[in-house]
Amino acid sequence: MTEPKTMLAAVYERYGPPEVLSLKTVPIPEYGDDDVLIRVHFSTVNRTDCGFLRAEPFVVRFVAGLTRPKNQVSGSEFSGEVIAIGSAVTDYQPGDRVFGFKDDDHGFGGHAQYTRMPVKGLMAKIPEHVSYAEAAPGLEGSHYALCGIHAAGMHKQQRALVNGATGSIGSAALQILRSMDISVTAVCATPYTEKVAALGAAHVVDYLKEDFTQLDEQFDVVFDSVGKSSFGQCKRILSPNGIYQSTELGALCQNPFLAMLTSVLGKQQVQFPIPKNSRADADYLCDLMRKKQFEPLVDRTYSLENIADAFRYVETGEKIGNVLIEIP
Repeated sequence: MTEPKTMLAAVYERYGPPEVLSLKTVPIPEYGDDDVLIRVHFSTVNRTDCGFLRAEPFVVRFVAGLTRPKNQVSGSEFSGEVIAIGSAVTDYQPGDRVFGFKDDDHGFGGHAQYTRMPVKGLMAKIPEHVSYAEAAPGLEGSHYALCGIHAAGMHKQQRALVNGATGSIGSAALQILRSMDISVTAVCATPYTEKVAALGAAHVVDYLKEDFTQLDEQFDVVFDSVGKSSFGQCKRILSPNGIYQSTELGALCQNPFLAMLTSVLGKQQVQFPIPKNSRADADYLCDLMRKKQFEPLVDRTYSLENIADAFRYVETGEKIGNVLIEIP
């Protein structure tokens, strides 16, 4: 296949709201000896993308560019077809269907017709029964969830509570935990209780009717995938050696500090694990998809030309699971 020279991509040259995005024709990425070049079929818009678009929290700027983004093509997730490989690549071939996640370390670039990906990154081959659209949202939320599960050292017969069980992270956490035979109590809003139960939750708490922090139960892990609770609020529902995790920094950035403090003081702990992008995690999640133990939730699909609308919708905080972008 003749490699193209240019591509259509969603570009942002400064930080800001979705209005700073524009579609532009730009050179396709150069790829090295250990990279593959991928023709992108689908991408997603997620919290990672929104955070880097606005450079929020401010600490994002220390890795993404202090005054302007150094990687100006947005998009962290993708699914697509390998069209070219580097000279050192042996385990991928042109024609392979792949899906992956690339954050600032790998240059973003999911919202484009082509993207470059190192073979050691968070990427795997798409299982045969899974479509490009189904695979695209398979690694952003799920690898954050898997990072937390690994950090907590969870094992069979433990009990977990997942707050925000309809989000991309929470719905993935619920399914991964169930694949490990861990009993999960899931928290969501009224319209989605049946959907969450179908994902495998042993119990569902409707937060519009009940405060989960007041349950008369204790859990080995409370995983707040939307960051709307706190360690202080959840202490009473943690087991004596229970672990509280949140995907957000918390009020006054308390969660990283509490993680350090509780690691040496007290039995109940706060954990704030920093995710790493490993191919082993991609292979693990791919295997769950192959076994139909993990199926990413999809809310809606936008075209690339309407990507600003997709960002606006994700920023409302009302999405269920994932928002897809179809690449022309």
